[in-house]
Amino acid sequence: MFIVLLRFTGNKARAGQLMEAHKDWIRRGFDDGVFSLVGSLEPNAGGGIIAHGTSLADLRARVSEDPFVAEAVVEAEILEITPARVDDRLAFLRA
Repeated sequence: MFIVLLRFTGNKARAGQLMEAHKDWIRRGFDDGVFSLVGSLEPNAGGGIIAHGTSLADLRARVSEDPFVAEAVVEAEILEITPARVDDRLAFLRA
């Protein structure tokens, strides 16, 4: 399981120009079954993603395809978590 942090850079003003392409990238992540949650980092600091069912190498490649990352609107940090204890509602994350 991974947490992806997308923190705005000094190029934040370009986000509006790339938003539709960024939303398409997010949709593909859900369609491919890799993204479980996407949301905003508050206050207006960027975004966060919970991803699973992929390798670190594949996730790095996917994240590099995000237009926000490619155009340096955000800097990406990927945190890998090996679940030790999981609520039954999130049991799918153990795989």
